[in-house]
Amino acid sequence: MDIGKFPPQLLERMLQKTGISDHRLLLGPGLGEDAAVIDLGETLLVAKSDPITFATDRIGWYAVQVNANDVACTGGTPRWFLPTLLVPESFTEDQAEDLYTQVLDACTAINVTLIGGHSEITYGIDRPIVSGTMLGEVTKEGLIRTGGAQEGDSIVVTKGIAIEGTALLALERPDDLRKAGVPESTIIQSTQLLGNPGISVILDAQAACTSAQVHSMHDVTEGGLVTGLREVAAASGLGVAIEEGSVPVLPTTAEVCEALGLNPLGLLASGALIITLPPEDVPSLLSSLEKKGVDAWEIGVMMAAEEGFVSIGREGEVELATFARDELARYFSR
Repeated sequence: MDIGKFPPQLLERMLQKTGISDHRLLLGPGLGEDAAVIDLGETLLVAKSDPITFATDRIGWYAVQVNANDVACTGGTPRWFLPTLLVPESFTEDQAEDLYTQVLDACTAINVTLIGGHSEITYGIDRPIVSGTMLGEVTKEGLIRTGGAQEGDSIVVTKGIAIEGTALLALERPDDLRKAGVPESTIIQSTQLLGNPGISVILDAQAACTSAQVHSMHDVTEGGLVTGLREVAAASGLGVAIEEGSVPVLPTTAEVCEALGLNPLGLLASGALIITLPPEDVPSLLSSLEKKGVDAWEIGVMMAAEEGFVSIGREGEVELATFARDELARYFSR
């Protein structure tokens, strides 16, 4: 199989085998749903796990962010983190301690408690891998599902798409960008995108939940914006229409993608939050996000399933693109 997520058809076939008898499980495994939710009585426990396999110099920090994001997308608050740190035999003690410190500092910054985990020197790998499990809490009234979008909902996206993919390309393949004619200033600016505007959507999600009647939220990750929209639609039993000209692409992202022949709509994009909500609530949402310093754009609408997946652009109305795997994985596997 190609590098990246399991193909949707395979994943759906596997998930159909899952037998769940615990009535306390309110939200279990499903396409597009990135976190589980368990009813503990007075509160709901949100559980999320995700690995980081790219060898960035901030991999520990990175692991905390992406796991916290999916808890926030349920309307919940990240509380507790358990990382598994796998490092190669070439790792030094100083490097291992730095990795642990990254995790600890990232947790502290978002008021998450590091409650356990595992660490080991692992045979057969040439880079560190960090897999994390984030636990959080959400009220029963505040629970939001990826599959909660409703027909007629407006679609809002925060920050800009492919922030994460742009940064990783600059960090992992700077020589490729130089050979493709990308200026050094653009490469440097791209590496800084992980921090500014950043890949965390916690603030975005909190602002959305307190200012609008949010029906669905989804963190745009592997497969980019288009895959994220398709996941929301699949989980909700709906179709999607977007105005391609309204999709926010940062200038640095556009420059990097054009140089390497990549489509930003299918590029790894943590930091962009998809929010669906009634159209009349959009002004309040955009105003609230702006007050928090978060840029956001209304890019489309959720439609009936039979209307399909549509992109409206310079060529008129066309079928929304499909990405078999993330553009970053496709490029790295060349």
